[in-house]
Amino acid sequence: MIRLHTHPFSTYARRVHIALIEKSIPFEMIAVDMAARQHRAPEYLALNPYGRVPTLEEDGMILYESAAILQYLEATHPDPALTPADAKGRALVDMHLRLCDLQMGRPAGTIIFPKRFLPKERWEEKAIAGAQAEIAKHLGILETHLVGHDYLVADRYTLADIAYIPFLEFLPLMVDAVLAHVADWRERLLARPSSMQTKPAH
Repeated sequence: MIRLHTHPFSTYARRVHIALIEKSIPFEMIAVDMAARQHRAPEYLALNPYGRVPTLEEDGMILYESAAILQYLEATHPDPALTPADAKGRALVDMHLRLCDLQMGRPAGTIIFPKRFLPKERWEEKAIAGAQAEIAKHLGILETHLVGHDYLVADRYTLADIAYIPFLEFLPLMVDAVLAHVADWRERLLARPSSMQTKPAH
C-alpha cells in the first residue's frame, strides 16, 4: 500500500492527496509534525533528504517531488485518467505542471506562509509585492488559456488543474483582483469533492 507522508498545511502534499482521492487509491496517511521538527529527524531525512513533504513510499520506492508523484500515480493507476492519452495532451499537462511550480508555486511561497502564519510586522513587504506582480502576470497568461475552456488541457480535469488547486485556495491573499476566467476556473476546481475534503482548516 502507498504511504504518504504529509502535513495538513502543505500545498504540495495536498496535490497528491487530491489525486489519490480522485483515483480512489488506498493509502496510509502519515502526518509529519513539522512544529516538532519531525521533518528534520534522521529517520525522516533517510526517506527525504530535503526534509520536506510530501514523501510517497510504495514497494520500496520513495518519491519526494509532488509533480513526479502525480505522474507516477497516473502511470500506475491510469483509471480514471487524469492525463490525456495522446502525446500532445500529455506534453501540455507536463508543461502546466512545470509552469505551476515555477510561476505560481515559487512566488506563492513568499506570500502564503507569512500571510497565514506571521504577524504583519514580520512580512517582507518588498518581496511580497514582487511575488504578487509575478503571480498577476502568470494569471494573465492562464486567463488566455481559459478563454472558452473550463480546464487547462483538453477541456477536461487533469493533473494540470490539480497542481494549481492548493494555490488557488489562497488566491485572495496573493492578488487584489481575480480575472474572470481564472475566477470561474478556481470556483469550479475548489467545488470538487476532493478539493473540499482536503481543504486546510486554517
